[in-house]
Parts: sequence; structure tokens; C-alpha cells
Amino acid sequence: MAKTSTIRWLALGAALALGAPLGAPAAQAQQPPIKLGELNSYAQWAAFTVPYRNGWQLAVEEINAKGGVLGRKLEIVSRDDGATTGSATRVADELVTREGVSLLFGSFLSNVGVAMADYANQKKIVYIAAEPLTDAVTMAQGNRYTYRIRPNNFMQVGMLVDQAKASGAKRWAIVAPNYEYGQSAAAVFKRLIQERVPGAQIVAEQYPALGKIEAGATASAIEQAKPDGIFNVLFGPDLTQFVREGNTRGLFEDATVLSLLTGEPEWLLPLKDEVPEGWTVTGYPWDEITEPKHKAFVDAYRAKYNDTPRLGSLLGYMVVTMIRDTIERAGSVESEALIKALEDAKFDTVAGPVTMRGLDNQSTMGAWVGKLVLKGASGGMTDWTYKDGASFMPTEAEVKAVRKD
Repeated sequence: MAKTSTIRWLALGAALALGAPLGAPAAQAQQPPIKLGELNSYAQWAAFTVPYRNGWQLAVEEINAKGGVLGRKLEIVSRDDGATTGSATRVADELVTREGVSLLFGSFLSNVGVAMADYANQKKIVYIAAEPLTDAVTMAQGNRYTYRIRPNNFMQVGMLVDQAKASGAKRWAIVAPNYEYGQSAAAVFKRLIQERVPGAQIVAEQYPALGKIEAGATASAIEQAKPDGIFNVLFGPDLTQFVREGNTRGLFEDATVLSLLTGEPEWLLPLKDEVPEGWTVTGYPWDEITEPKHKAFVDAYRAKYNDTPRLGSLLGYMVVTMIRDTIERAGSVESEALIKALEDAKFDTVAGPVTMRGLDNQSTMGAWVGKLVLKGASGGMTDWTYKDGASFMPTEAEVKAVRKD
């Protein structure tokens, strides 16, 4: 008897030393993390994507500190997509087949977003586009596996055209980067300005290669057409060079200028004191938004990174918190369960209430629209309002006319 008791005590001591509770079933062991695949153009478009990564990393930290999702930690497996369609789909396939991620999110360039939508449809895995703006992602190339957070070109251009009505401008010039995003935005503008502003006409169109603008030639061509309105879609270094050349020539002085994205800190800060005051833009006046939930996000972001948030920061944070809410509703990470949970789903985000419209998988997130103003040594937005995206979305008939699913 004594020998049997000794053996039992030795077994107990060994179990405790190994940290294994006696009688604990295997099911009580710590659950593996939920792996999500993220890809973006970090090397080529760091101005937007690095703040975006900061945003989603902040969200993951907060979620995991509160116990994760469905009792499991979130793990983001992130890769650079090479800013090309071929590289992006190859990286996506590695994330799915080698890393075993449950869904994909991210992307920056619109042509990459279209390729990712096609990949998601082929592989039957959910893909959530964080940044790509071309309408094709949720319209012509839309499918049941692809979703978008940001307001698309149709929505944001519509917000700007609404602001153009009172300007009286009739002769419009367009300048846009010559790839999917720029071509899509230009096509929407041509349609909407002619529908909503009687007598409007397009008198000049300039489409410089992305990242390779010849700003002098571009500004000169627009100047010769003598427009009284300019629609700008340039961003990044192309925008900075165009603004500098236009300011030198006085191109903007007597013109109404509508400009996509230029009020976003990513593209506004590099302009410094060359900010073209008076442009009507979509943007992100982060320092003037007073809603408590947004202010808490800004405070947490600044405390963690010792930097001010960009629009990318907001989007990165939003996409991960919306994924968290979706998984919780689905009770699973299976694609079909996620799709069901996303259909017409409502989210309480740091940008306000957002619905993922089941008709086209486009969220109703809006945009801030206002005018550029110089504030000290840098630019900002004034006279801005937040436009609810739900008021600017394509109609059901327009969606059904182009979607193939």
C-alpha cells in the first residue's frame, strides 16, 4: 500500500512540474489563434500603408487584451503585395494555402483590389478591401466573397459634384493617374457632372502615368483649355508636383477645383505651405472630429505611436474591429458563416454607424467633405461636413445591371 501511494505522489509531482492539471480534458487546452491574412503595398506606398498597419495593429492589441474573439486570440499574417496584380494573387495564395488564414483583407491600389476580388471568388474565401476605390471591386467585378469598407469612387465623386452645383463652373478639365482608380474616377465624374450640372462640358483630359507625371506639360495642357473648373484625382508625389506647378502658373486662382482624397493627411501634409486654399476635397479632419468613440481612438493611437492618425490609420482600425464583430456574429470563421453574418450587417465604428449593404457588399461608410485651408505651416480642412455614404450609393438597378453574380 505504501508503495502504491508513493507512486501516486510521484505522478502528481511530475504532472505539477509539467504544468498539466490532473484530469483536465484536451478540449480545455488553449485554443489556437484565429489567423487572418493581410496584404498591402507597404514598400511602394508607405505614406498610406504604414499608418494603416499601425491602425490594425492597435485594434488587434485591444481585441486580444480583452480575450480575443470566440475565446481565441487574433493573429494577423501580413505580407507585402508588391503593388502588382500578379504578386498580390501569389501572396494571397501563400496566405491561404501555406498559412491557413480564414479570410483576407487589405490592398491599396485599385487594380490590385480588382485582382484580389477575382482571387476571392475563385478560391471561395472572404476578402475585405480596405482601400481600393474603383467601382469595379463591388460592381462589374463584384462577387459574394468580396466586400469593401471605404466609400467607392461613385460615392465620393457624387459628394464632390454636389458641391460643384453652386460654383457656376461649366467648362471642366480632368487630371487623373492613368490606371484603374484614375480611369474609374474620371468616368464617374464625366457622367455625374453632365447629369447634375446643366450645360457642363469636358474641355480637357490629362492622364499622366502613376508616379511619373510631367507636371509642367500637364498643367500647360489644362491651362490652354481655359477651364473654369478642374477635377483632380492625383495623389502622392504626383499631386505635390502638380500643385507646385499649378501654383506657379496661377492655374487654380480663378477655377473651381474638386479634388478626391486631397484632404487626407497622407497627401495633405507633404504639401506643407503650398496647400492650394479653397479646393473642395474629400479628406479626414481628424483633429476636429469630436465624437467620443473617435476621440478615444485618436488618443489611443497617439499614445501608442507618438504620431497623429492618418485616414489609413482609421481604416486599418475599422477593418479589424469590423472583422471581429463579424466573426462573433458568425460564431465561426467558415466562409459561408461569415458571408451570412456580413449581409446587411450593422456596425458601430469609430467613424459612426456603418452598414454592409447586402446588395453589393459595399459599406455605407461616408467621407468628410470640405475646403482646403492653410493652418500655420501646413494645410487642413475647413467648412467640412461628414457625408453619409448611404445617400450616395449606386441604385439597385445600377448594381444589378453590371454585377454578374
